[in-house]
Amino acid sequence: MSLLVDTVFPPRLGRGFRWLVASSWVTNIGDGLMFAAGPLLVASQTRNPVLVAAAAMSFQLPWLLFGLIAGALADRLDRRVVVMVMNAVRAGVLVLLCTVILSGHVNIWVVMGAMFALGVAEVFADTTTGTLLPMLVEKPDLGVAQARIQAGFITANQLVGPALGAALFAVGTAVPFVLQAVCVALGVLLVARIGTPRGAVRESVETHVRQDIVEGVRWIAHHRPVRTLALVIVTFNVTWAAPWSVLVLWTLERLDAGEAGFGLLMTTSAVGGLLGTLSFGWLEKRVPLAALMRAVLLCEVVFHLAMAFTTAYPFALGLMFFFGAYAFIWGTLSNAVRQRAVPSEFQGRVGSVYMICVMGGMLLGSLLGGLIAGQWGISAPWWFAFVGSGFTLVLVWRELGHVAHADEATQAATA
Repeated sequence: MSLLVDTVFPPRLGRGFRWLVASSWVTNIGDGLMFAAGPLLVASQTRNPVLVAAAAMSFQLPWLLFGLIAGALADRLDRRVVVMVMNAVRAGVLVLLCTVILSGHVNIWVVMGAMFALGVAEVFADTTTGTLLPMLVEKPDLGVAQARIQAGFITANQLVGPALGAALFAVGTAVPFVLQAVCVALGVLLVARIGTPRGAVRESVETHVRQDIVEGVRWIAHHRPVRTLALVIVTFNVTWAAPWSVLVLWTLERLDAGEAGFGLLMTTSAVGGLLGTLSFGWLEKRVPLAALMRAVLLCEVVFHLAMAFTTAYPFALGLMFFFGAYAFIWGTLSNAVRQRAVPSEFQGRVGSVYMICVMGGMLLGSLLGGLIAGQWGISAPWWFAFVGSGFTLVLVWRELGHVAHADEATQAATA
């Protein structure tokens, strides 16, 4: 058993990293439960599509409203304490939601309020959690460390959690949310074991939060590789989200696969992602980072083109497995590259800007996907994604060589 643990969590990464991964995996199980149980709870209260969409947005909107503030506070306060407090707030909101459900007084407005409160707490907790890893792991090991966290995310959040959440919801409406509260509370206890230095990472926090945010944005604007990476992320999220927003309709109408077929596509993608993250350490040792970044983004372009032509469900399953594999390699690699390049005192602010790029790109892409599909047909968003991602890749192809080694630009600037 100890040999298996040492293989999955190399001792060189440290005991603190193991506690962080344990916390991440446990809380991701809880989030996976919510991934299925949340929409089911909303649907049990209303079938109004506007209210259903509003409930989903109430959980996502806090990223755009509070993301920059969360990043600034992560760089001003004791990061471990912030994670513990925000996850404790999440657990408290879940307990209140369970109480209301069991009392029989739950309604759609209560659910939306709980979703928004959970979303706000998650913004601060997740933003700050992302800053802990560079404090615990040396820069050369950030790729492997990110891969281990991503593997837990895929397994708990996308494979085990949703299926378990739906099953538990059928047993009792409040059951999955009770279990999620337990998972989040356990995550607090595990984070408490991490041995990070007490206090803020910055020597002085006498500036205003607004000034801190401006400094973070200015740092990105003046750091060419990190700035380029941010632009790549927001652009590729727009092009990815466009077809993804109507994927369920594409599956039903173009592939004639049914609801179960759509679910299997999602599962296949997650399985591919698990394989991709587990192979990341091997790839990082054998493939130059710049070549790996170019290859993964080229896979994205090819994937969109193949999906635009696809009419056979088995071929779509293979493509979704392919997508999951390269997409999670990209997520692991891009996070590691960014964290290596960003100084510790800017990790929160830069990370929050990146999350806004992700969420903003997804929201814009989802809107465009619906409009494009409505105007030109259900496969048109795939063509939009192919052209947009391909054009972007051509523009940044040479620059990716600098992005892959963004930490060297940081060292040169501070030398």
